[in-house]
Amino acid sequence: MPPRLSALMTAAALTLGHMTLAHAVDVQGVKIEDTATVAGKTLVLNGAGARIKAVFKVYALGLYLTEKKSTTAEVLALGGPKRFKIVALRELTSDEFGQAFLTGINKNLEKDEKSRYVNQLVKFGDLFTEFEGIKKGDVIIGDYNPANGTTIFLNGKQLGSPLPDVGFYNAILRIWIGTNPADNLLKPMLLGDM
Repeated sequence: MPPRLSALMTAAALTLGHMTLAHAVDVQGVKIEDTATVAGKTLVLNGAGARIKAVFKVYALGLYLTEKKSTTAEVLALGGPKRFKIVALRELTSDEFGQAFLTGINKNLEKDEKSRYVNQLVKFGDLFTEFEGIKKGDVIIGDYNPANGTTIFLNGKQLGSPLPDVGFYNAILRIWIGTNPADNLLKPMLLGDM
């Protein structure tokens, strides 16, 4: 083999050896990627699992942070961008989906927090009037960007306008990792016990 070709192959092998291949976690047949990019930062998958209600698979969920955390307090205290990704595992009306979100938030807020976030709760509730429902396979993404707040996307389309307070984004996260989580089996999975 010519020396130049040998050197190129060695360089290519070294480059490939240092590349990390993106992997995905399988949650009820849904691929949840290992990383996501929000506000120009690469986030890592902190945990993933499925929301099961009675015997029904409702959605797969992944939580992305700037670094892995294993407790609710650590996740909520972590600065920088964050993301949750939901992939629907069944059809739901927008009313059913919105009601589940708002109930989950309210179950995990103290009275003074409910007063503080009342305007954002109303705006968040309004997001669910922008679509008729979700179908199996639909993707809902909730990003927190410190520059502009919480933005919700349905299949890549932004719903409403950003909600500015990081505390409100954390209130959404508490639906799944708060004191009264929507699913007791999902909470430890999101906190890294996959």
